[in-house]
Order: sequence, then structure tokens, then C-alpha cells
Amino acid sequence: MTSLGEFVDGVGERNATQIDEAARAIAATAAAGGLVRPTGAGHSLAAVLETFFRAGGLAFVRPIWHPRILPLTGAAAATSAEREVGLGAEAARAAGIEAIDTVIVFSNSGTNPFPVEVAEAGQAAGATVIAVTSRRSNEAAPRRAAHRLIDVADIVIDTAVPPGDATWPPEAPVTAPVSSLATNTVWTLVLRRVYELAPEAPRWRSANVPGNDEVNRELSARFAERIPEL
Repeated sequence: MTSLGEFVDGVGERNATQIDEAARAIAATAAAGGLVRPTGAGHSLAAVLETFFRAGGLAFVRPIWHPRILPLTGAAAATSAEREVGLGAEAARAAGIEAIDTVIVFSNSGTNPFPVEVAEAGQAAGATVIAVTSRRSNEAAPRRAAHRLIDVADIVIDTAVPPGDATWPPEAPVTAPVSSLATNTVWTLVLRRVYELAPEAPRWRSANVPGNDEVNRELSARFAERIPEL
């Protein structure tokens, strides 16, 4: 990989159909009064943060997470936690996933129990489960859960991130991970398509633009009971 621009464009082009399907699922969730339920562990939490309480982002989003998987609370411990059988299932039970929801699982390798268990719980609840992951990494990573993420998701958006994530130098990559770049690209394209399908869906506005605080306060009041993280 030599061009980040080509990589970003490729993620969108290869997944055009799947991005449209994901956007349609989210638009249906909006129409039904459901919630978008993003999840991830480790550095995939960066993608989850992009979906939540974000200027220009959807307001009906409630992440599924657990404090033990946050690297800032202890990096090595967080890695161990996402490999722990049962923690993802516990977080999913506490989340109260409903059939009208859309669950989005961000996970580059897609083989650790936490993201896989959340995806399984979403399927069991009847929700649409979207995986934003790398098929190459799923196939190369050690199997730590009963299934791979790509095997339990309804929609798979393949980022094609190489195993290990590093991309530079091309002949022997050791740095420049691109999974966060890929997931942000995917989510941005999904948001564009959701707007085309559901332009009136509630969206946050930037708190640093005059006049937007009142809009955001109204949205917070509207969703606070169902999204206590607000």
C-alpha cells in the first residue's frame, strides 16, 4: 500500500452495496424508533466514539461497551478483557438490544469474544447486525471465540486491512496502521447514504457553532431516558 487516498477510495468502492444495505437498516431503525448500537473493543473504540454524540452524527445512537475494554483504564488489561469469554455477552445483556435496533460491530480481527458475543446477542434479539471488519484479518487471526465475526453478521463491510494492521514500509510493514482510517471512511459514507434515505432523522450539531446548543439540548432531553450516557 503506497497511497492512503487510493486505500480510502477502495474501501468505499468495494463496499458500495454493503454500505447501502447498512444505511437502509439504520434508516429503518430510525423509522421504527429504535437505536443504533455500535460496539468495539481496544482501538476499535475509536470508531465507536465517531458514532456517538458527534457533530453531524445521528442522535439515536447508544454504544454497547464495558469499562474494562477501554485501553486508557489499563492497556494490557483491556486486551485481556476483550479476549475474556462472557464479557461481551454480559455487556449485550445489560444493553437491552431490541429487534428494531441496528448493531454495528467494529473489529479489525473479528475473532475476540467481546465483539463476537455482542454480534451473537444482536442476532438472537432479531436486530440487524453489521460488521465493519477485515476478512483477511478474520481469517489470519487466532480463533478465540466460538465463531468469527464475519460468520455471525447480517451485513459485512470488508475494510481489507492487512493482518497486523501495519502498512509501512510496503516491503516489510511495521507501522502506519489503517484500520481507524478505514472504519471512519465507512461510517462517513454510511452517514451520507442515511441522509439521502432519512434526511429528517435527528442529528447532533456542533456545539461550537452559535445557535446549536439549544438544538442539542432538545435532542438530549428527547433521548436521555433511553441513552443514559448522554
